[in-house]
Amino acid sequence: MQGELANLEAMLLEGGKIELDQGALIASGVETEHVFNSYLAKIDQLCQRIDAEVFRSKGSDVERAKEIFHWLWRTKPYRYQYGGNFKLTDVLDAQLGEKEEVGNCLGLTVLYNVLSQRFRLEVKAAQLEHAFGLGPHVFSVLYVGGRSIDVENVFPYGFDYQWHKGDPQRREWGSRELVADIYHSVANTFFEQGKLNSAIEKYDKAIDLNPKYSKARLNKGIALVELGRVAEARECFG
Repeated sequence: MQGELANLEAMLLEGGKIELDQGALIASGVETEHVFNSYLAKIDQLCQRIDAEVFRSKGSDVERAKEIFHWLWRTKPYRYQYGGNFKLTDVLDAQLGEKEEVGNCLGLTVLYNVLSQRFRLEVKAAQLEHAFGLGPHVFSVLYVGGRSIDVENVFPYGFDYQWHKGDPQRREWGSRELVADIYHSVANTFFEQGKLNSAIEKYDKAIDLNPKYSKARLNKGIALVELGRVAEARECFG
């Protein structure tokens, strides 16, 4: 990773504030400033299209958030793919390219939140450990006028989605935790490929960003056991 990007990542991991789009690109594995800037330009391109095609009149924050959501589904009506893209880089390429499928719940949530934040909307995320019988799940949460609106990115009717309300397992996530989930997903990919040291490095970054991320600690511990580093692994299982 080049100097400026390494500095941005260090700032992020040490608790400094950087924008979601920047953190998500770094967690997605961008290595050079040229590639980093090219993906920021792709985000700019999407924002320009939304601004030109949707925001022709000034609406409320709720209306604008809804318009972003529906524009994404109109442009890619088969956008959700279980087990699909989670890296922001891949999601942007799919959104702007020929592929119909854009990403999984994490990838779609990151994209929606990045675009919404670019339009100065207050949007975060929420995580469920078990949802729809498929396992861990994330979705967007819009904050406006003293209330929150769930935005379920895997369904075309998911704006103001009601079925996650009051779920006791629900955890609210900010941008740092959302970026941590990208690192965690990258780590899982490395683990599946047998690249255990690389997986542990990414699990550590996920934990740095979200110290309460118990699943990242557990998976790190499993990777350490696989490497025979049992004493270190015990700390992850405590």
